[in-house]
Amino acid sequence: MCRRVFVTGATSGIGKEIAISFAQYGDNLLLCARREEKLAELKAELEADYDVRVDTFTLDVRNREEVETKVPQAIKAFGGVDILVNNAGLAQGLDDFQDSSIDDAVTMIDTNVKGLIYVARKVLPFMMEQNSGHIINMGSTAGIYAYAKGAVYCATKAAVKTLSDGIRIDTIATDIKVTTIQPGIVETPFSEVRFHGDAQRAASVYAGIDAIQPEDVADIVLYVSNQPKRVQISDVTIMANQQATGFMVHKK
Repeated sequence: MCRRVFVTGATSGIGKEIAISFAQYGDNLLLCARREEKLAELKAELEADYDVRVDTFTLDVRNREEVETKVPQAIKAFGGVDILVNNAGLAQGLDDFQDSSIDDAVTMIDTNVKGLIYVARKVLPFMMEQNSGHIINMGSTAGIYAYAKGAVYCATKAAVKTLSDGIRIDTIATDIKVTTIQPGIVETPFSEVRFHGDAQRAASVYAGIDAIQPEDVADIVLYVSNQPKRVQISDVTIMANQQATGFMVHKK
């Protein structure tokens, strides 16, 4: 039986690979992101390559009113939801806290923490009603190991881990599962966003190390979602082979 999978931030990087992975498995997809043209391209690609239903809608998870209006409407039109992958997230800036941009800090908090709360809060009632479902939240090794010049980003990802644990506690009497995925260094457009479009600086992050690829994370997300009802994987931490902690990597 194909499942109904809702993925936020689905048009690039890890989110896109997660969507592809679930489509390959035969699940139907509800996808959202901020860029309508990218959503249309992905929908056309997935429907052409796999025999699955793909619904899309634009969404900025930072906008509470937009989330509260669009998410329930989209889920109802889709016919429900079995799996939520809260993937939308970002980092901005890499500076000492005392020199960092407050605007960057607010953007990260609004996206990584508040956006996750807004979406999860509107999805959970559907799962509670059917007494089943799986919430998969995208954390980071940054939420486990703080690193220099990343104080606010690390704090937001620590919040994702704690939020996941709290939701798991509050839904313990149900058949709803909650998982935190905590990747380390993954080669995606993430660093280009962090450095405000500086592609050269972003490329230097991945130089000299065989970084995790988005499809590696997607494979693990699919694996976590495919466990029997009795098995709940609470946390998965994923690092590159030459990575020891969140920001400690060996480069050749």
